[in-house]
Amino acid sequence: MKEGKTRHRVHAGLGILIAVAAIFIFLISSFEIGAYADYGFYEKEYEKYQVADDLGMDMWDIMKVTRYMMSYLRGGEDVLSIEAYIEGVDQDFFNEQDRFHMGEVRELFLGGLMLRRIVLIILVAAAVFLIKDCKEWKVLLSKMYQRTLAVFLSLTVILGILFSQDFNKYFVIFHHIFFDNDQWIFDPATDYMIRMLPEGFFYDMVMRIGVIFILFLLLFLAVSITVRVFIRKKQKACGQ
Repeated sequence: MKEGKTRHRVHAGLGILIAVAAIFIFLISSFEIGAYADYGFYEKEYEKYQVADDLGMDMWDIMKVTRYMMSYLRGGEDVLSIEAYIEGVDQDFFNEQDRFHMGEVRELFLGGLMLRRIVLIILVAAAVFLIKDCKEWKVLLSKMYQRTLAVFLSLTVILGILFSQDFNKYFVIFHHIFFDNDQWIFDPATDYMIRMLPEGFFYDMVMRIGVIFILFLLLFLAVSITVRVFIRKKQKACGQ
């Protein structure tokens, strides 16, 4: 009896671990998709916030800088330095503060991608063990995902409300959590990068990533519900 309860708890724990791992993977993937998958989004944002006028650049040059910067953040470039035609002069778009801060952002992002790989390995290992050791693993995983999702969706909705009410406050808190310096504070008078990426851009990006993340969560919620319904119907058909 005790052994059965212990085994059940182990299975439930593995189910929760797999659910949390999957949700973490969805979060990092949502950021990657939101930030890197569509440069058309950047161009629309630049037009929305009249970035070309603020920089004294044409859109072609702005997008060239954007693609280079995003390639750097993904580890595709060694140095954040690219010449652009700004206010009638060919010059490096980025300054030393840009390079320092974006170097930290790059480490954070690449660290997130590495952590996603590790979490994926843990997920696969836990799933293999659970599938071998638990006959009802499909029902268990569906149930644990739904329970875990209820918590994460609640947190996501709360964060969404907070960000929408006072984005600047929580944007600052985010930077204090992840950076131990004030090099993320830029001056529009001297820093081209902050003119290219105004606060409104970051608000729109966070909302975009949030929507993608919620779509991931809901998609797999639909899958988990479908699995449970299918299994129940199958059990009824077999007279169980």
